[in-house]
Amino acid sequence: MSAGGDSAAQSAAEGEPRPEARLERAVRAAEQALIEFEIAVETFRVEVDNFSRLHHQKLGPMYSRLDELEAEIAEARAARTGDPEDVRKAHEARARVMPMPGVEELFHGWMDSEGLFPEAVAMLTDQPVRPPQRVRPSEEARKLYRELARKAHPDLAQDDDERKRRDEFIARVNAAYGRGDEALLRELSAEWAAGPVPEEWKPTRSEELYARLEWLAQRKEMLAFVAQELEESAIGAMLKLAPDDPDRLLEEIAEQLLAQVGEREAELAALIAQAQ
Repeated sequence: MSAGGDSAAQSAAEGEPRPEARLERAVRAAEQALIEFEIAVETFRVEVDNFSRLHHQKLGPMYSRLDELEAEIAEARAARTGDPEDVRKAHEARARVMPMPGVEELFHGWMDSEGLFPEAVAMLTDQPVRPPQRVRPSEEARKLYRELARKAHPDLAQDDDERKRRDEFIARVNAAYGRGDEALLRELSAEWAAGPVPEEWKPTRSEELYARLEWLAQRKEMLAFVAQELEESAIGAMLKLAPDDPDRLLEEIAEQLLAQVGEREAELAALIAQAQ
């Protein structure tokens, strides 16, 4: 036997991994890294979505009150001075209070550019309406979500049927997490644990493993683009101001708006007193 043959035999005897085994480990590592990245992107997307919705629900009336006060102040000032410029400003301020309704307003906040809100879908399908109570779901909900996402992620499927099952299940997990529904997440965890056990990963040909790595890289690139869009959005930028407690940020904005409302009310009262 040649020296090269002796070396190969010795390596095999010592348990040196085959090229396919090394590729398999690389694929598994890339899969887990991608899943962790997707979990991070999805948790941030939920926070952006919840912050936007709660911002509208909780602070919308305050913004409307400020617009109304601005219009009343401008109208009171125009009535007192009679200046054409003040009159023009009063008309503009009043127009901002009563804008031309768009599609979202016509549907009473039931839809946006992406379609019907989950609350609207629930109502139309006779399901319980459970809007998010907080920007960031509780730590327990976050823990349950991460565990389920790691176990049931569609990227771990080895065939089309298994991917379809995982896709449908993860959609339910995402919906429950978006509402911060700990009880439902626990039920889903028990359901997954009792479900069919997926087959263990079996070694594949090197070409297939290389193709898998390429797909994972493309998927990560797409997620990076989604994450960048979320971070650069107006709501994403606001969330960066309070990464540890986004719900407190809503309270701080509310406090600032209340202070502005008080200032405008005092200004309006002074203008009315001057006119009397």
